[in-house]
Amino acid sequence: MTHVPEPRALASDYFQSYSVVGLLAVVGVLFVAVAFGAGRLLRPVVPTPEKLLTYECGVDPVGEGWAHTQVRYYVYAFLYVIFAVDSIFLFPWATVFAAPGYGATTLVEMFVFLGFLAVGLLYAWKKGVLEWT
Repeated sequence: MTHVPEPRALASDYFQSYSVVGLLAVVGVLFVAVAFGAGRLLRPVVPTPEKLLTYECGVDPVGEGWAHTQVRYYVYAFLYVIFAVDSIFLFPWATVFAAPGYGATTLVEMFVFLGFLAVGLLYAWKKGVLEWT
C-alpha cells in the first residue's frame, strides 16, 4: 500500500517555501529601513543658503529654468543606439557563420541586414542629420 500525503501536509510544505521568501523580503526591507534611519540620525544637519541653492553642474543657476535643447543631439544618440544594438547581432551571426552548412545562407542574410543599415545611414546623411554645424 502506498502512502498518500494529506492535502494539509502538501499545503504546509507549499506555503513554507513561500514563508522563507517572505521572511527574506522582510529582512531586506528592515535592513534598508535601518540603514536609512541610521543615516538620517547620524548625519549633520546644518542648512546654509549655499546648501539650499539648486545644484546645477557645480555652477550657480542663472536665468530661467527653461532652456531650448537642440534636437540633433537626440538624433545622434538615437543613431548611436541603433548601430550599437545592431552590432550586437554581429556576434551570433559570426558563430552561426562558422557552423558547417550555414555559410552561404548566413552570409546573404547578413548582407541584407547590413544593406538595411546602409540605407538608413544614407537616408540620415541625405537629410543632413549627420552634419554638425
